[in-house]
Amino acid sequence: MKRMKKLAAVLTAAVMLSMQGISLPAPTAAAAPDDCHDDWLHVENGKVVDMNGKEVWMTGVNWFGYNVGSQIFDGAWSANVHDCLDLIADHGFNLLRVPMSTQILLQWKKGGPDPIIKLNEYKNPELTLEGVEGGTPMYSFDIWNQVVKWCKEKGIKIMMDIHCATTNSAGHNFPLWYDSTYSEKDWLDALAWFADYYKDDDTIIAIDLKNEPHGKRDEGSFAKWDGSSDANNWRYGAEKGAKACLDQNPNLLIMVEGIEVYPKFEKGFDWNSPSTDYAHYGDPDYEPYYGAWWGANLRGVKDFPVNLGEHQSQLVYSPHDYGPFVYEQSWFHLTGTKPNWTSYQFDRQSLLDEYWRDTWAYLVEDNTAPLLMGEWGGFIDKENDPSGANTQWLKLLRDYMIDMHIHHTFWCFNENSSDTGGLMYDNFQKWDDEKYAFVKPALWQDENGVFISLDHQRPIGVNGQSLSEYYGGGHSTTPKITTEPPVTTTAAPETTVTEPVTTVTEPVTTVTEPVTTTKEAVTTTKQETGVLQIIYGDTDCSYMVDVSDAVLLARVITEDQTAVITDKGRINADANRNGNLDPDDITAILRHIAKIELLGTAV
Repeated sequence: MKRMKKLAAVLTAAVMLSMQGISLPAPTAAAAPDDCHDDWLHVENGKVVDMNGKEVWMTGVNWFGYNVGSQIFDGAWSANVHDCLDLIADHGFNLLRVPMSTQILLQWKKGGPDPIIKLNEYKNPELTLEGVEGGTPMYSFDIWNQVVKWCKEKGIKIMMDIHCATTNSAGHNFPLWYDSTYSEKDWLDALAWFADYYKDDDTIIAIDLKNEPHGKRDEGSFAKWDGSSDANNWRYGAEKGAKACLDQNPNLLIMVEGIEVYPKFEKGFDWNSPSTDYAHYGDPDYEPYYGAWWGANLRGVKDFPVNLGEHQSQLVYSPHDYGPFVYEQSWFHLTGTKPNWTSYQFDRQSLLDEYWRDTWAYLVEDNTAPLLMGEWGGFIDKENDPSGANTQWLKLLRDYMIDMHIHHTFWCFNENSSDTGGLMYDNFQKWDDEKYAFVKPALWQDENGVFISLDHQRPIGVNGQSLSEYYGGGHSTTPKITTEPPVTTTAAPETTVTEPVTTVTEPVTTVTEPVTTTKEAVTTTKQETGVLQIIYGDTDCSYMVDVSDAVLLARVITEDQTAVITDKGRINADANRNGNLDPDDITAILRHIAKIELLGTAV
């Protein structure tokens, strides 16, 4: 007890000295007006821009797992999540699209129990309650918030995607944004809660309302797009989903995907037409619908655009597109017959004429609205693409997105996507340099190949620059097709491999040194209700309590005019809960950091 009192006295003295200006660090010249709110994006004149009206380019990657029941990113069973985020940031991906489900968001909102978390505790000691190898996995929501914090530190922004209603690896096969277990109201509640919870953290800049709405009339449930208020009208549903988000946080970008089919109204067909006119089967003039990939058909936007009212500046349309080896769609057979893939050559103009332009590309070609290609990717190696046709198609799409400045998130980081593969292989232990070399030209970088973050203060990984650094140099935003680098063998950072993980015996080259966080994690962050959650001591709203919170509070108390604190930050900063911000709150924060007396949370 005497030791604790002595330590507390020392900490209090240190705080008072800081407030007298002896040891308190001065604010840096690059300090943002508000580091939790300075990176929100919006649309001006068909372009996505930052708070200063400067155009940005979101070029990211998908990493799934939360939507399939893992309760964490897939691969955490064999790889260190922190190291994987290093790989993503250091290779220049500035946006992470994270598929989730309505179910898991409601689980977090209610503080419901976790199913089994697929986490290798030896590989991820920082994601355990004890912080040691083999410890007890943290609650999945706490793990998620730790990942959000890491992304912020690395300059990675996040787009949350409602991939399915019910958590399931096949959940995306259900065509609508609700199912028999989770209703549309559940979906809206989940969106509203998520948007509200992170409204003071611009690490999460976008929400993809629903992955790949699809279906055809003859299949039963199907998503349509028109001016009605029908329950399966995705345009109407998207407007409701957007409102649920923007009522809580009007700064979020809202991604609206398309549907699968759209009637050929000009030929007399409508939504009541059967999927196939069997009386004229095989005659394209009698096909009732224009087809597309799931979630890719945005033809309806011409006549029935999504209306977000006063928040129209937050709308981005988001199709998906894949090559012939994911599925041989009819528009790949431009002559009406199945091509010989060993000699077949696609070309941009025919793809635009046959499919891209009328399905989604017109929106960006006419400067109607920005596009983010939420999913694109596929195999490019000789084993899976021996003819090279899939690779050739992907290159055409890649270069078109570069030329048209289309935002995108590559599918995917995971190796366990059966029809596309990913950027990782060998049980998430190795980075695929060949595939990365293919994707790299489509990542936002300057003329010197330095990657550009969407964060004004933080560079993207160790090889990048912040948004303020980029524009401070007077650069333009026009992306360039760069020379593809030579293929090398690069592996994920090496860590100790224990059972049941397969041991990697090949030489391992570390891309970056593993980063050790000095922050004290707040692990009691289960959300019991949808109301504001207080994390006592978290002055800067980072979902962590550390020395920077004490420093910020000291600056606020001493009326430092450059110190900016949000309303939520003021609530959090009242660590001793006496209704005032004073030096005793700083002492309480420092005692928490020293693990003398933990502060906890409240709602």
